[in-house]
Order: sequence, then structure tokens, then C-alpha cells
Amino acid sequence: MTAPPVPASVMVAALYRFARFDDPAALRAPLQAVCDAAGVKGTLLLAHEGINGTIAGEDNALAAVIAHIRTLSGCADLDVKYSAASDMPFYRMKVRIKREIVTMGAGELDPVTNAGTYVEPRNWNALISDPDTILIDTRNGYEVAIGSFEGAIDPQTTSFGEFPAWFDTYAQKLEQGKQPKIAMFCTGGIRCEKSTAFVKSRGFENVYHLKGGILKYLETVDQEDSKWRGECFVFDQRVAVGHGLAEGEYGLCHACRMPLSPQDRASPLYVEGVSCPHCHDERDEAQRARYRERQRQIEAAQARGEAHIGAAPGTKA
Repeated sequence: MTAPPVPASVMVAALYRFARFDDPAALRAPLQAVCDAAGVKGTLLLAHEGINGTIAGEDNALAAVIAHIRTLSGCADLDVKYSAASDMPFYRMKVRIKREIVTMGAGELDPVTNAGTYVEPRNWNALISDPDTILIDTRNGYEVAIGSFEGAIDPQTTSFGEFPAWFDTYAQKLEQGKQPKIAMFCTGGIRCEKSTAFVKSRGFENVYHLKGGILKYLETVDQEDSKWRGECFVFDQRVAVGHGLAEGEYGLCHACRMPLSPQDRASPLYVEGVSCPHCHDERDEAQRARYRERQRQIEAAQARGEAHIGAAPGTKA
């Protein structure tokens, strides 16, 4: 399966909105039709709690899709983070129905009315510089490994669904009866918005989260004033971005989907599309043989001037 020609200028829009959709399934077909007509690609998730996803295309095409989404109930103030990509980072358009737009599995939460207090990127440094602030990175361990804010706690989770249990264990270590300031952040804002609602449901009141997430911070805060260190993992073919949302140095292992630094790719254990230092010892020869065949097909498609669908990393909310 091949992708259509890449437009001369590709923009990426990361978006989400917690809203109340009574019948998300009824929204799917019209949204898919608008995306297909505009030539936009990526993934959008619909659930009773709202919409989430990342899409890419030309400016006018994205504008048409965003305008449609803003007509949905509760989505007029949809927040969108834009960035540029050197190539189309997706190969098809998928609109999916899910139980949650970001899977936490913590029961009924209401981020619409009970999320933490938004903190604008320009005010974030002051909050996290306060020694009384507990700063928590709500992303997964492999994301944290390539970049985070100075002094942030890494829960070392492998999925967002592990966060509630981690926090309940962590909260037992806090001084009883004290209401600390808890600041949380994630890539685009959706995970920390939901996690702040969860933390507030546990009785904590002074809970804050970075508006627009890391991406908005990297876009708006000058590098010389930044407290961010490293790169920010993103769920498309760019793999990671830095300040100003410039594409970063990291690649992706197509065998295990782990981000790879230049040093990782220089390792003798790295074979493009087949193995890397993270997964080499965890795969058997039969698996590596399948990966070699997939890589051969990808390279053959590239030689024909086509893009093979197997080259695309998965997207995630």
C-alpha cells in the first residue's frame, strides 16, 4: 500500500478537547468525510468525553477540518498546536470511536469541570521553580528518557493506565493533612488535564497543569529562558521535536518503537528496521527475519519513489 504524493508544505495539527458527546458514533462519518475531502491524514479519536488526535496536511485543508470540529458540541474553543514537518508524517486518515480519548481506566472523571488550574507557558517557570511545588511528568518512561523539565518526577510508567496506581502509592508518602502544590505536564495537555482531574478526585486541591503541554511551551518560551532539557517525543514520523518545534535528532526503531538517539543508531546492535540496543536481546531470530523482510519491502518502495505504509510509526493519544 502506498501513500499519495506529499504536498510541498506539510503542517501538523495536534488537538484535543474534553467535551460531552452523547453519540460519538454519529459524528464519525461526517468527520471522516471532511478529512477525506480535504486530503488530511492522521488519526482522530472520538468518545463520550470528547475528541483527540493529530492530523497533517496543507494549511487550507487543516483549516477546513478544524472549522468542522469547532462546530461540534463543546468544541468552539478547541485548542490546536501547529508545527511544520519536512514530509507527510501519516499515510492514511482514521477516525475511530473509543471508550476514552486518552485511556486511563480510572472510572468516571470529569475533566470538563474538574481539571486542575491551567498555567500559561510564560508563567510555568515561576511555578516549577517554587521549592514547594511537586512537579510530575505524566508521560511514559520512554518519552521521559529523551527529555523533561528540570526536577520533574518520572513515574516510570509504560502506559497512562498505570498512572492512577502510581499516584496513589506516591500520595501515601506525602505529609498527611498538607495540601502541596502539584504541577503536571505532558506532550500536548490531554494526559495532564485528565490526570489533574484524577488527582483532584483524590482530595488534592492545589493542582496545576501546563496549558498546551510541552509543545506549547517549546513553541512560545525562548530557549535561553527554558527549563526544558532534551527533546520531546511526538507520535508521528518526526519522532521528537525541540525548541521552536524544530525536528529533533531522534529516530525510531521500527521493531520495538523506541526512540533512538544518534548514539543508539551508531551501536552495532542497531540494524535499521530490524533491531536496536533496546530490543536486540528481546527478539528471536524468527522475529528479526520478519522485520528484515518488512524493511526490504520498505526500501524497495522507496526505490520506486513510493512510501510504504509499514514505515509509519503508530500514533497515540
